[in-house]
Amino acid sequence: MITIPSKIFFVKGVGIHKDKLASFELALRDAGIQKCNLVNVSSIFSPKCKIISKDEGIKIIKPGQITFCVMARNDTDEPNRLISSAIGLAIPKNEENYGYLSEHHAYGETDEKSGEYAEDLAATMLATTLGIEFDPNQAWEEREQIYKASGHIFKTTHISQSAEGKKNSLWTSVVAAAIFILEETPQKLLFE
Repeated sequence: MITIPSKIFFVKGVGIHKDKLASFELALRDAGIQKCNLVNVSSIFSPKCKIISKDEGIKIIKPGQITFCVMARNDTDEPNRLISSAIGLAIPKNEENYGYLSEHHAYGETDEKSGEYAEDLAATMLATTLGIEFDPNQAWEEREQIYKASGHIFKTTHISQSAEGKKNSLWTSVVAAAIFILEETPQKLLFE
């Protein structure tokens, strides 16, 4: 069997606790994905993959399920330290082609800045794959227009989460994730 993601949904969350691991668990709970055995994978958006809502996706996943995801995570126990995590997405116009997801984790960045960086990263990876010429020194807003004007990139977006570290040495964790829903496709064996 070959497993290919047929659907994807995006989540984000924040957790605060005296223990780092518990803080991460609370961030997963806030995101709604704590019941899964999460497996981080690299960042390819499968051809013809359908984006669904978080609510729809949460209904599909089962407790204990092995769940593939692209996750960005950040943690701090420093009071007032700003942390963020983000997932960017770039989808090609031709749905037969694959797109890109990117993960970004930062200190001192708001969720919007972190999200735009992740979106830029995903779009840049897709643009280089598609052979779109651009100046990497241009600002994201300028390159975004070039990417979309090329006619090859259909959509770019992001999801991001930021939070400030809490007082009393409590751990603060932030997560952003793209959760894959797999579809099993039977394949003939080469040597039947």
